Amino acid sequence: MKFSDFEVEHWEENRKFYDTCLIPFTGLSGFESPPETVQALERLRDFMDLVEKPFKGRIVTYPAIQYGGGGYVDLINEVCRKVKSSGFQYAVVLTADIALQQREIVESDLVLSMPIIEASQEGKNNSDIGMKIQEMWQR
Repeated sequence: MKFSDFEVEHWEENRKFYDTCLIPFTGLSGFESPPETVQALERLRDFMDLVEKPFKGRIVTYPAIQYGGGGYVDLINEVCRKVKSSGFQYAVVLTADIALQQREIVESDLVLSMPIIEASQEGKNNSDIGMKIQEMWQR
């Protein structure tokens, strides 16, 4: 679910069921034209659907970190650390366009980077992505 889908009363009542925070990362540079920006956002949305839809009752999607540039790795790590300290057990970072490595985002429990997934033999279909999430939950 999106963070904005919750009302205060329902969040307090149901927060124990939502243990995973999905943090999308677009990685825009600011040099993109409006059509290029739309395409980047659409790719991110489509990739997010592979995670959000099958795990709707357990994952809360936070607002995307839109821009890359200097210090974005530190920013993503900081956001992961903070959402986990606010009550989420897991932080998952997802990006459709940036080759983001798990070893860079040490505060996350899982990094799903479409360029890395596409370059590897594993994770080429929706069920592989779902398996990565379930493996994270079982650790």
